Amino acid sequence: MVPIRDNNPTKITPYVTYGLIAVNVLAFLYESSLPPQYLDGFFHLFAVVPRELTASFAGISVNQPVPEWVTLFTAQFLHGGLLHLGGNMLFLWIFGNNVEDKLGHVKYLFFYLASGVLATLAQWYFSQNSAIPSIPSLGASGAIAGVLGAYIIRFPQAEVLGVVPLGFFFPTFRVPAYFFLGFWFLEQAFYGLASLEAPTNIGMENGGIAYWAHAGGFVVGAILGPILGLFQDSEQEKYNW
Repeated sequence: MVPIRDNNPTKITPYVTYGLIAVNVLAFLYESSLPPQYLDGFFHLFAVVPRELTASFAGISVNQPVPEWVTLFTAQFLHGGLLHLGGNMLFLWIFGNNVEDKLGHVKYLFFYLASGVLATLAQWYFSQNSAIPSIPSLGASGAIAGVLGAYIIRFPQAEVLGVVPLGFFFPTFRVPAYFFLGFWFLEQAFYGLASLEAPTNIGMENGGIAYWAHAGGFVVGAILGPILGLFQDSEQEKYNW
């Protein structure tokens, strides 16, 4: 089921969510302008390469002009294709504004970036012994998974309108957020566990979907959101900072 919108209005203009979407789109347009022979080098420089991150944590130089810890942030704004970008931005558009509404602009930006970093580290932890640890990991999925984790515990009963593509038919359904996002989390966790098996063809090991970043980011968001005041609605809602 592809989400279209939710029925959860906000009291503020979500400037940070709009800004994050704009930065991701601009970064993708820049990627698209690079010749293929330069794009691979660009990804290896600004995306997270598990082998290089492991080496940097061990104090071993990886001979890169960009410190490897910086890629934990820059990788959050890179995408491997139009569908990758579109799917991530759709989820951020639908669910990010409500989390920003509750946390305020500044704390929401910190929350988003921190969720992305910790989600990437979760994927890195389970990928240290992957068959191909030199494949770059990139995308906003981990940070957005954090947004989803915060959303489900703050707005479990909010309705999500989604569509299920069935050939020429596109039936729509309304389901509670806890069902839609809960199923999404269980799916990511299941595939993450499956990707620990060497014979599987899913997960970051083969340059596919980083399921552990999704599941890890979701858990991080569910924990970090309340710590930052996700359930506090007094002075914070007046100023939203």
